[in-house]
Amino acid sequence: MAEKKELLFDQFPGISYDEWRAKVEADLKGADFNKKLVWRTNEGFNVEPIYRAEDTADLKTTDTLPGEYPFVRGTRTDNNWLTRQEIIGATPEEANAVALDVLGKGVTSLGFKVKDPSRETLDTLLKGIAADSVELNFTCCPRKALELAKVLTEYLRDNGALASFRGSIDYNPLRRPLRHGAPVDIAAIVAETKELLETVKDVPGLRVLAVDSVMLADSGSYIYQELGYAVSWGAAWLTALTDAGVAVDTIANRIKFNMGVSSNFFMEIAKFRAARMLWAQVVKQYNPAGDDACKMMAHASTSKFNQTIYDAHVNLLRSQTETFSAAVAGVDSITTVPFDTPYKTPDAFSERIARNQQYLLKEESHLDKVLDPAGGSYYVETLTVALAREAWKLFLEVEDKGGFFAAVNDGLIQQAVSEASAKRHTDVARRKEILLGTNQYPNINEMAAGKIENTQTCGCGCSTEGDSAKSLPSTRAASDFEALRLATEASPVRPKVFMLTIGNLAMRLARAQFSSNFFGCAGYEIIDNLGFNTVQEGIDAALSQGANVVVLCSSDDEYATYAPEAFDYLAGRAEFVVAGAPACMDELKAKGINDYVHVRCNVLDTLRDFNARLLK
Repeated sequence: MAEKKELLFDQFPGISYDEWRAKVEADLKGADFNKKLVWRTNEGFNVEPIYRAEDTADLKTTDTLPGEYPFVRGTRTDNNWLTRQEIIGATPEEANAVALDVLGKGVTSLGFKVKDPSRETLDTLLKGIAADSVELNFTCCPRKALELAKVLTEYLRDNGALASFRGSIDYNPLRRPLRHGAPVDIAAIVAETKELLETVKDVPGLRVLAVDSVMLADSGSYIYQELGYAVSWGAAWLTALTDAGVAVDTIANRIKFNMGVSSNFFMEIAKFRAARMLWAQVVKQYNPAGDDACKMMAHASTSKFNQTIYDAHVNLLRSQTETFSAAVAGVDSITTVPFDTPYKTPDAFSERIARNQQYLLKEESHLDKVLDPAGGSYYVETLTVALAREAWKLFLEVEDKGGFFAAVNDGLIQQAVSEASAKRHTDVARRKEILLGTNQYPNINEMAAGKIENTQTCGCGCSTEGDSAKSLPSTRAASDFEALRLATEASPVRPKVFMLTIGNLAMRLARAQFSSNFFGCAGYEIIDNLGFNTVQEGIDAALSQGANVVVLCSSDDEYATYAPEAFDYLAGRAEFVVAGAPACMDELKAKGINDYVHVRCNVLDTLRDFNARLLK
């Protein structure tokens, strides 16, 4: 069989990169190869259109197996990740009932939010739940984490589950500094953390030191920023506590990384692979007793930053891609955020769908049966190293500024993430970053105001005082467009946009479709047409239907004639817009025609301007 394969491949000559490149450049017919086919990432490096074996020839990441240091291919010898659900209940009794229900539906990891960490609360919350057979994760106010740790340890001791327990307490004293710009008291954190570690010393499977880089991802950070800052955050725990006399193995085995996942499929796979590699190398520098301390425990949560209120079921497509990335990357557990989270408390239906998104990947796609399926891919291996390199540069920058805690105190982390978030909001406004159903292909007849029930809040009683200039942004990518549409919904009269299609058939149809999509993002009523014989006929039809905006859709060559004629005949009875950016634009502007919609427009700013004019 091997001989037959060799004979088969011998029939096809090898093609060098230079030969392939020459063929592609010939097909491009003079267009610049780098501009057409090379993608510049937000992470600061280029992605080529093709990768070959020689691209990975010198990479060390291909020399190890899953479970081997530096764990780029995974920390385990299986890929059976835990399916986690965040339990929502107004009381401990309600939360317990929900937990018992979902445990019978395949969930293997539970997330509880605890407001009152008393023994009574814990007894009620965990009634009927075998603490040694399911991962249990608790989130509480950081100032209550020590109390919770004491109560949980006591509970586990009484139930004989000290050695078998697996789970976490999300002790994150940086939550308020990051969210609200409050100062970080490093000395107080170290003192409390040492007491926390002493309290849980008899529960080896309890992770209590959180690296919640998901906060950065949900605020709109770039992927390399989340990665670099996550590693820096973990290193801050190691440095502060080893300086205080705590053994590095003790610290490393208590850290849990809670990371976000965006819809950038391959980049997110590379992120988690790079994260394990970088973290292993960082821990190694502290001279642990063994390589096991260098293993990263990573929990992944799908993105909230790119979730939308309008066309919310598209959130399912985004979160499925994100869950897929995390599963391929070999994380330890995954939370798939329900699709209705942006506008209400998730209900039984949305939570069921979220669970099923993971079950589909396990039971139908069998991803849990394959270790590091992306390993060896020329593309993914190259991305892993390139992303690790950029994240490492960021890590070193933070270390040069005194480490992660000091950088948070100075607001440097928050500022960098805020700048990234602002850039991403601008990219969404210009449709460089697409949110289907929001800034591209909206459902113009959808009304969403009535389904918005509440917003997600901490609810633990933490103070929100601080320096707002040093806080992470909290707006989702879609928030600006949603504000536009909600304003339209609230208006007593819904603006009508009329497509005056005339002239060249192909151009008028294409530009009408583009313009309908453009103005539909503000929730306006769109009136499309097949075409008119004269400008006057189109204007009369528009006014007869009560149009507030008339969009002239034709070809660039015909605009020089049609646009002035339509503008004069309309005579200010509605807003006049030209679809496109014709060569005669300067002449048209000289005549007073100032509104144009085209691919280079800032869609958001343009629609805000129209809202100001139309929503009286």
